[in-house]
Amino acid sequence: MGLTHIIDRRLNGKNKSAVNRERFIRRYREHIKKAVADAVSKRSITDMDRGESINIPTRDIEEHVFRPGEGGKREIVHPGNREYVTGDALPKPPKGGGGGSGTGDASDSGEGMDEFVFTISQEEFLDFMFEDLELPNLVKKQLKDTSAYKYVRSGLSTAGIPAKINIVRSLRGAYGRRLALTGKHRNKIAELEKQLEELKAAPDIPDPAFSTADQIRALEDEIERLKNRIHKIPWIDDFDLRYNQHVKQPYPSTSAVMFCLMDVSGSMSQMHKEIAKRFFILLYLFLKRNYQKIDVVFIRHHTSAKEVDEQEFFYSRETGGTIVSSALKLMQEIVDERYSPSDWNIYAAQASDGDNWNDDSPLCSQILDKEILPKVQYFSYIEITPHDHQMLWYEYLKLTEKWPDQFAIQHLVDAADIYPVFRKLFARKSA
Repeated sequence: MGLTHIIDRRLNGKNKSAVNRERFIRRYREHIKKAVADAVSKRSITDMDRGESINIPTRDIEEHVFRPGEGGKREIVHPGNREYVTGDALPKPPKGGGGGSGTGDASDSGEGMDEFVFTISQEEFLDFMFEDLELPNLVKKQLKDTSAYKYVRSGLSTAGIPAKINIVRSLRGAYGRRLALTGKHRNKIAELEKQLEELKAAPDIPDPAFSTADQIRALEDEIERLKNRIHKIPWIDDFDLRYNQHVKQPYPSTSAVMFCLMDVSGSMSQMHKEIAKRFFILLYLFLKRNYQKIDVVFIRHHTSAKEVDEQEFFYSRETGGTIVSSALKLMQEIVDERYSPSDWNIYAAQASDGDNWNDDSPLCSQILDKEILPKVQYFSYIEITPHDHQMLWYEYLKLTEKWPDQFAIQHLVDAADIYPVFRKLFARKSA
């Protein structure tokens, strides 16, 4: 009997039930959330949005079962016993020395823990990363499902209404059809007309059996018959008609722009820039899950500010003194030129170590208060420093009282603070 191979092509094949997977994720949600939070704090920027392997202790996934208990007097025969006979007392095993053959994490105390490894996908990882978070000011502008619809050309069809007839394509099809159906007849007519010309040019033969006039008449009749057959072919037929086809296509009626403002003065070390970069990446991923279209504007500054691309934003070695207001002024100009608040949801994140000229800090507060905050959905400022706050922090602190919904500030010390601070800035507010 031949060998039979069975291939399972079901979407949810063996051990891959989507229903069971969802049930498992719901049951061990706390383990997964903790693992995701740990992963975010350890990952590099390039793999921030990939999946993750979750280790769950075996004791936490054991199912409770009911079985008959041991009772009464029993006699058990253990095969292969060469050391003991009936009545011998068995020595007690050393304390803590387990007799099992587990493959978990071993230790000197004889205790260990088996772990179950469960891998979550990229989409599931991001769901847990941004769970219970939301973009601020959802009431002001609706962000989810902000698609409008427009009809766009989607080829041609053979059925439709008269208003959508494509005249050029219909005529082209009709012309091609007529050429295909009459080609054989046209070639025959050309051949007969050539013969007719030769007969008319030849001298008349007196023999009635080979009368040139009869031959000419027969050729002319055949040519006329073929031409009539060509004329009977319809100039345009229902089969030739082509109609423009349109499909309903969604497009974002509301778009978002995110401004990333980073201090690159001499006081900002590479560690500070890396922390800022990780925060910006988190914010970008978060916005991507709420908008179909996002523009990202990178602004770096020391004593002067300029708009740059992503590569220069994070890796340029240009440095200098610190004038924070230069970045805010440039942002204000870009908003006025390219991003109307009536069409765009404007977000901004500013990262700095707080070092600034004392005379410039009040100016920063004034620009934010008068020009920027009235136009943006949300402006977040993170100060990256292990030291005491400086004047810029205290100027911004005043704005949080006046603009509690549009402006927020947080303090970062190291990379481990990024994700907790991010969750504070975008925590879902109770109704």
